[in-house]
Formats: sequence, C-alpha cells, structure tokens
Amino acid sequence: MSTTLFNLQQAHIAHLQRAYTAILTDQGFDSLAIYSGHASVHFADDHMPPFQTYGHFMHWVGLADVQHSWLIIQPHERPQLYLYAPADFWHLPTHLPEEPWVAEFDVHFCSDKISPPLVGNAALIGDVERLTSNAQQALAAERQPDILVKALDEIRLFKTPYEIACLREANRLAIAGHQASQAAFIGASSELDIQLAYLAASRQRESNVPYQNIIGMNSHAGVLHYQHYDLSAPKQRYSLLVDAGRRFRGYCADITRAYVGPDAPALFDELVTAMHGLKDKLVKSVSPGVSFVTLHEQMHHHLADILVAHDLFQGTAEQAVAEGVTRAFCPHGLGHSLGLQVHDVAGLRHSDGSPAPAPDEHPALRLTRTLAPGMVVTIEPGLYFIEMLLAPLRQTSLPINWRLVDQLSPCGGIRIEDNVAVTESGFDNLTP
Repeated sequence: MSTTLFNLQQAHIAHLQRAYTAILTDQGFDSLAIYSGHASVHFADDHMPPFQTYGHFMHWVGLADVQHSWLIIQPHERPQLYLYAPADFWHLPTHLPEEPWVAEFDVHFCSDKISPPLVGNAALIGDVERLTSNAQQALAAERQPDILVKALDEIRLFKTPYEIACLREANRLAIAGHQASQAAFIGASSELDIQLAYLAASRQRESNVPYQNIIGMNSHAGVLHYQHYDLSAPKQRYSLLVDAGRRFRGYCADITRAYVGPDAPALFDELVTAMHGLKDKLVKSVSPGVSFVTLHEQMHHHLADILVAHDLFQGTAEQAVAEGVTRAFCPHGLGHSLGLQVHDVAGLRHSDGSPAPAPDEHPALRLTRTLAPGMVVTIEPGLYFIEMLLAPLRQTSLPINWRLVDQLSPCGGIRIEDNVAVTESGFDNLTP
C-alpha cells in the first residue's frame, strides 16, 4: 500500500475526530459507542449470510467484516477500539493490519463479547437490537439519536481525499472485472462463467462483493436487479448487461456496462452507442450547485431525443416526456450517492436533516440533493424493453414504433453507469 494512501487515511481520521468532537459537543454528548454489528443465522439454521460492518464503524476503521466490536468516541480524546478477537480454531481471528492508521487508536483486543465502558451522557448507534438482553441492559446510553445519526450521515456524504482515493481504486479493480466479463461474453460463455471471470479478474470472493453482481444476457438484461446466473450459454447472443462492483477498504465501486452480441439487431448497437453518449453528456453536467433532480429530468429529455432519433417514438421528444413514454423505457432514477454503502446515506434529505423525498413522478429516484464538492454519485441512464411497463402504452394511440420495440425486446435493455466525484470546479469521473 502506498505511503500517500496511508497519509491520506491518517488525515481522514483526524478529520473525523474534529467533526465528531464538534457534533458531540454541540449535541451535549460526552461519549459515543458505535457497534460494528454481527452476522445472524438464517431462521431455523446454523448458517450465516455474508456480513457487512456498520457504515459508521467502517468510516473510521475501513474494515468491512469486523463483528462484535466497538468504537468509542469522546470529544478531544483518542478513539478507543474494542476488537473482538477470541482464540478460535474454527475461524481465523480478527486482526488489524500493520498499517500506520492503527496507531491513531487505542486498541483493546477482547477475547469475550463485551459491553464497552461509556462516559457521562452517552449515545449508542448501530444494530444493537440483536444483542442479548443482558448486553442491551448494560448499555446505559441513548440509542440511535436521530439528530446525531443524521449529522454523522452528513459527514459521510462528503468524501475526504482518502475516501476518493479508495473509491478510485475500487473502480480500477472493478474495471478489470468488467473487461474480463466482456471477453467471456465474446467467448460465448454462460452467465455463471461470466460471473466467475468477473470475480477472478477483480480479485474477490462472491461473499465480498458490495452487492450481488447483475450478469444478465438477452432478455435478462431487462430485469433491473436480475438475481440468477444461467449455467448454459444461450443459443442466440443478443446482449449482455453487467452491473458489478468491488470494495476497497470498505468503499464500493458500482459500474454497469451493456454489450452487443453477434445476433443483435444493428439498431441495438446504435442504441448502446447512443446511451454511452448520453451517459457522457450527463457526467459532464455534474457540477457544484446542480440539482440531481434536474439532472434526472435532463436524462429523460435526452432519452426522448434518442427514442425519436432512432424511430422508436414517432412523435416529438417533448411528447415522449410529457406522456410518460420515457418513464416506461427507463423506470429507475439517474443514480445515487456512493461510498461505504452502494446506495449511500443522506441521499433523500436536505442538509438540515429534513426529508427531501423523490418527486411523485420519479418515485425510484434515490438522490434529490443539490450537488456539492466531495459528493460521489453514480450516473446511470437506462433504456429497457420491459413488457409489463410497455403493455399499458400499447392500449394508447401514442406513436410508438411497436415493430421496432418487438424487434429489440429480446435484447432486454441497456444501462451505462459511471461513478463520479463532484469537485470544486466540476467533476472527476472515477470510472475512466
């Protein structure tokens, strides 16, 4: 790991110390306990699903798989890390890397699950409801104070240089996976084979991905969160959509690409090229002071232009937007905040913590903020051929070219997604 990254991480921790001190002091708290969380077994089973450390804990420690551990923050004091690390021959015990950031904490290795010592008026955040009743009773603290959690979410919304560096590296690793996926598709692989190629090239286990990779061929590309992998390659290869990420030190990449198969209509190739151009146009519009809702609305107007230019809609672009045609071809939002969570915190709130819900006409939009330096967002326009959404339009007299729609339906859909940091002067595309 580079010295530069370690220096950035130490500066990041110092930033958190200052910010947390200010917030805790302002809200009258003497100490804050952050619980890492822990995995739970499936109902009536002894098997646990993959686990992810609580985001506010990860924000300090940068490890995505720490369980049964505590971080105690007090104003003007060194953070206290109580790390659960029992002697164990079933599993490799938790350990900290030999990296400079560890020296910024007082580390206490605990062989037993503990209730951490709290000082004065204390607050507690994290998933403590699944602790034993005795453990919960031992924690004399205000749980999940709403104003406090919202203030801490706001800190996470604006990334430090260290966080940007981590997100950039996560993107670099994920891009290697996407390149391998494209090569596997060209080689006539199945969805499962493409997934395995992605994991190998991005150097990660399936349990480590920030979200379940979406590897959809042909009509499966039109299932927004397609959750399976066919074991056999299809006879015809119209399309491939890969929405897949990677973690680096807890931070998530979230990248999507659509690829044209040898059996696809020529028009589908043209549409994929057009959607790349639309993504690039929207990325270049990212800048401080820009409303993300406005960007989302611009996506719909540009998408309408594409539908008209390629004869899918034989009216005007303005009509396509006004009549809800573009919403049927793209039902999701333009993007979301990105960080330690794929859909990161504070996206649907104003800076004062008050709600900023998605507009009624765009209910799936996950980010309604005005962009500001330090935010990292995804830009992911889409164009899909989803019959359940298009079917109501077939009952209207709207000038949709159903012949072309039906010709393209086996291709499923297109989504192109980059991860973009908002800078003082504009944007920094982390997905080159």
